[in-house]
Amino acid sequence: MTRLFHVPLSPFCRKVRLCLAEKKIEVELVEEHYWEQDPDFLRRNPAGKVPVLKFDGLMMAESTAICEYIDETRPDPPLIPREPKARYEMRRLVGWFDDKFHNEVTSKLLYERVNKKVTGEGYPDSRNVKAGARAIKYHLDYMAWLLDHRRWLAGDTMTLADFAAAAHLSSLDYISDVDWDRSATVKDWYAKIKSRPAFRSILADQIPGFRPPPHYADLDF
Repeated sequence: MTRLFHVPLSPFCRKVRLCLAEKKIEVELVEEHYWEQDPDFLRRNPAGKVPVLKFDGLMMAESTAICEYIDETRPDPPLIPREPKARYEMRRLVGWFDDKFHNEVTSKLLYERVNKKVTGEGYPDSRNVKAGARAIKYHLDYMAWLLDHRRWLAGDTMTLADFAAAAHLSSLDYISDVDWDRSATVKDWYAKIKSRPAFRSILADQIPGFRPPPHYADLDF
């Protein structure tokens, strides 16, 4: 049985979930309180982070490495371009969202509003929340610029870059931190990607103590 140790709102876990679902790989989801540093979990991943995927007889960590392994061993439908320039652009944008967007936005909004409460680390830092709210505008504008020139973020076909972006935005959308009125182009892209069957389990997530907005699971926004 394929098993994913995850946290529901983690964008890195969601990226892996999307890849598995797109490839129609059945998976058992196991919610992992990684912050408790349980010895069994640390044996699975000494880095003490999620996601961790038990797959093909391996215990795998690091979301992008996991997704690339899935795509290489289960190539249909493809999420990683075969042409080097297109593959570079896809990887550049995955890095953009998992590094720059994460540091400037996700960690400032989701982690302050949700993770601190869940892990008992205290109250949100209003300075971080304000900084994240400012930064997301820049990122949405950049996405709009990309989508004005392409059908999908990295080119004319959907790739792992779209799943990386959607994983972060869906986590933030759960707590109403995305201004979808800022760009009709980005909103249309997100409506298109969240209508995919791969998104169903993510849209069904329910986090105790946090209720998503009505539009969260609405495929028509």
